[in-house]
Amino acid sequence: MDTGLKEKVVLITGASGGIGRAIADEFAAEGAYVALLGHRKFAELKARTATKTYADRALCVHADMKRAEDLDAAVQRIVERFGRIDVCVANAGIWPPEDKPLHQLSEVRIREVVDVNLLGAVWTARAFLAALQESGPRADQDGASIVFTGSTAGQFGERNHADYSLSKAGLYGLVRTLKNEIVALDPYGRVNMVEPGWTVTEMARPALEDPSKIEHALGTMPVRQLARAKDIARSIVFLSSPTLARHLSGQILTAAGGMEGRTLWKDGEIDVAAVRSRVDE
Repeated sequence: MDTGLKEKVVLITGASGGIGRAIADEFAAEGAYVALLGHRKFAELKARTATKTYADRALCVHADMKRAEDLDAAVQRIVERFGRIDVCVANAGIWPPEDKPLHQLSEVRIREVVDVNLLGAVWTARAFLAALQESGPRADQDGASIVFTGSTAGQFGERNHADYSLSKAGLYGLVRTLKNEIVALDPYGRVNMVEPGWTVTEMARPALEDPSKIEHALGTMPVRQLARAKDIARSIVFLSSPTLARHLSGQILTAAGGMEGRTLWKDGEIDVAAVRSRVDE
């Protein structure tokens, strides 16, 4: 099936991470030019794109998501190389693995998570939209696209990870606002979000080494399997496609095996007798 992404220019942040690499691979397989932003594993990212898979269709740019000027400079460099940007995938994010309730979280940790996950997405979208204003829409009417990588933590919350949850919840407002703003720059422009649940990546693997974590993760999922990075990447390709998703905007696609929420209590943590005693109060 033709995705309409061949020869399109795709900006991907967080491209050195597990989901980011899968996103880059999927867009490259569709024949797109990929502009890959990385920070902590930038050398590894450059090495990956020096392969036949990418040939001369990839540009790697170093950028710190906490610095708005880095995103502005990165977008300028991409436009200088490829002439324009058609698709923006704001994917970069961090998830501190330590379980801590809000009252025990340091200001440093909260600010870093929000700076990278939420404000980083804001700076990415802002730089992309500024470039779109300069280039104007495509003559073929294949609308520009922004896709954010959210999280089920933004929809359901995540106990002991309030910083991460709030950083992803903020993307809801961004999606639903920018879908109305992008059309002033491109009448066929679209803004959406893919919201993964537990996905097997380097970031999540340490937590998933504990079998009880897997049991907990699958506790509210009718499809009893963990997502692979390429499952999320293919959902992002779908929403980015000007042919497959041309009439989808402002949508949140939850890619989490049908998850309906998160379990709050483990076996044995509910005092059934106490619950029954209060029924008739």
